[in-house]
Amino acid sequence: MSDVPPPPPGSYPGGYPPPPYGAYPPPVPAAPKNGLGTASLVVGIVSLFTLFGGVVLGVVAVVLGFLGRGRVARGEATNGGVALAGIVLGALSIVVSIALIVVVGIFGVAFFNEVGGSDYIDCVNRAGSDQAAVEQCANEFTQRVEDEFSVTVTPTP
Repeated sequence: MSDVPPPPPGSYPGGYPPPPYGAYPPPVPAAPKNGLGTASLVVGIVSLFTLFGGVVLGVVAVVLGFLGRGRVARGEATNGGVALAGIVLGALSIVVSIALIVVVGIFGVAFFNEVGGSDYIDCVNRAGSDQAAVEQCANEFTQRVEDEFSVTVTPTP
């Protein structure tokens, strides 16, 4: 076997004394988990530039921001301001997108009625299931739009 005798009782193996208490450096703290706050800010910025998708992306930014703020409160993250900015931008995006949808909807309906959209709907309702009559309604509406704006909606052959 081995020619090395075992260490005497009470001594440290290898011939070295044990390190003094507290001589080891303290454990390195874990890196902060700032991903949710950062993601909230990025999604919040992107949501401002997407007109109608801003509602969905705004909600995502707000949710990620609150999750990021929760991590900050637990001491797991250090970017509370970034997460708060994501929440604010996400909420702003939601408000702007909803307002834009309402305004476009109002002007869209007004425009549709201006060019005879209500007459077209009445014509289609009177036509019922008669496909030829429905096509005639569509042709009349197309002609009215072309005359109103001096454009060609359907290309001529």
